[in-house]
Amino acid sequence: MPISLVTGGAGFIGSHVADHLLRLGHRVVVLDDLSGGFIDNVPPDATFVNGSILDERLVERLFTENEFSYVYHLAAYAAEGLSHFIKRFNYQNNLIGSVNLINASVNHGIKRFVFASSIAVYGAGQSPMREDMSPAPEDPYGIAKLAVEQDLKSSHEMFGLEYSIFRPHNVYGERQNIGDRYRNVVGIFMNQLLRGEPMSIFGDGTQIRAFTHIDDVAPIIAASVDCPDAKNEIFNVGADEPYTVNRLAEVVAAVLGKECRTVHLDERKEVKIAFSDHSKVERLFGKKEKTPLESGVRSMAEWVRRYGARESSTFENIEINRNLPPSWRGISRVGV
Repeated sequence: MPISLVTGGAGFIGSHVADHLLRLGHRVVVLDDLSGGFIDNVPPDATFVNGSILDERLVERLFTENEFSYVYHLAAYAAEGLSHFIKRFNYQNNLIGSVNLINASVNHGIKRFVFASSIAVYGAGQSPMREDMSPAPEDPYGIAKLAVEQDLKSSHEMFGLEYSIFRPHNVYGERQNIGDRYRNVVGIFMNQLLRGEPMSIFGDGTQIRAFTHIDDVAPIIAASVDCPDAKNEIFNVGADEPYTVNRLAEVVAAVLGKECRTVHLDERKEVKIAFSDHSKVERLFGKKEKTPLESGVRSMAEWVRRYGARESSTFENIEINRNLPPSWRGISRVGV
């Protein structure tokens, strides 16, 4: 029975990947510091370790005690827009923490390191984004993700560490932390509507994204280690059909049975159009019907109604206040 480490397994994508690994017959160890995840997300059959990927001694102990076959690295501080203002925090969590895991994976002979990157590595002006395009990230979050990708390639060439990299985008669904006020727009909209607030949109709402339900991402990531041709490859993974943020607001409001009330905030610096091509992952893993936006949002809404609105603790570690959007002052701190 393969033993897999899932970092961020109490978080959103990580907990779903852990679920699928258990179904595939893996023994799963979840490492999560619960800075943004929830203990209730951890699958009951997984072994949970409360700790951080920044704790080198803990990481080394886990690798020594468990003899992992695979590492699924999904722990991240995935706040793309905020990363401009928390550079040190971003690079510590998203780059240095990843290096701790890569070092241990090399030293302990891991069979495959599976990394959740992001389409943030592409930057602007490259939609639909393809894996053969030259990355040009425009924010520290994307820079950190690209650096980890490059370190994995270097570690393969130097030490023979096998890897698979996935670049998901705009993933939403059950178990998402809807209390996070500045990322994961589907969850933000739902939380605001449940609290009787208008949905907040940066700029005019014509930004274009393809919103991806978790069921179209987690199974592929989990099964990747059983695919020899996925070794040392990079894959975009996610939804194909792009929508404006304004249209998303209409869909979320309709599904929740609420009036579509919005408030437009000052435009922030972000990529205007971002969606990707998935022909490469489909050639390898098969072309499957993807979750339509309305049905995916409806499925998430059913889960959200059971749990209600959520609050997050305060983020007090802003490193740069210049140009920080006013709505992000006194922002929530959420991790994985």
